[in-house]
Amino acid sequence: MLKSNESHAGFIRRTTRVLSPPLVPEMNLHLAEESIGLWSQTEEALGEAGLPPPFWAFAWAGGQALARYALDNPDQFSRRSVLDFAAGGGIAGIGAAMAGASQVEAAEIDDFAVAAIDLNAALNGASVTAANHDIIGEDRGWDIVLAADVFYEDRLSRRIESWLRGLHDRGALVLIGDPERHFLPKATLDCLAEYTVPVTRDLEDREIRNAKVWTFRA
Repeated sequence: MLKSNESHAGFIRRTTRVLSPPLVPEMNLHLAEESIGLWSQTEEALGEAGLPPPFWAFAWAGGQALARYALDNPDQFSRRSVLDFAAGGGIAGIGAAMAGASQVEAAEIDDFAVAAIDLNAALNGASVTAANHDIIGEDRGWDIVLAADVFYEDRLSRRIESWLRGLHDRGALVLIGDPERHFLPKATLDCLAEYTVPVTRDLEDREIRNAKVWTFRA
């Protein structure tokens, strides 16, 4: 279990290191150095087995690509309201904030992720509001919606695609960071940028991913 009186933030500080993602060296994040050990510690802390990986503790390829794209294209983000959907540790949303976004919301469904986003945003002096909330289906009028590494399961991917397409159709700029995972709806997307991203072998079964930034085809 969590140590006596230990918060989610305290657990994150204890089990991660502050590191810079390879593709975004100007950013610092609380990241795990080794996936299996942290995975086991998270299960122990929550008293549960069979949990999904602690997505918040890793700089996944799609998130790094979106953060890099935001920092390289600040004109697209300046004074815009942004949603970082399924934000993990918040890398994409933090990148948007660092690029000049006026407001960044980060939505997650994991209390550890929300705590990680708060910690990571503070590390980078970025203003990001994080909340534990299943936001699929909502529209709060965001100018830009970021979605990184979300197309990994069939039914969920179809639900996400429908929602994101609706946001695109009403005028939001929807940016998807993804290294062509199996359920990515590539036939409906255009590629805006491509990056070579070092990744964690025990999570991705490889050391390099070619991550792309996509948007819906008009």
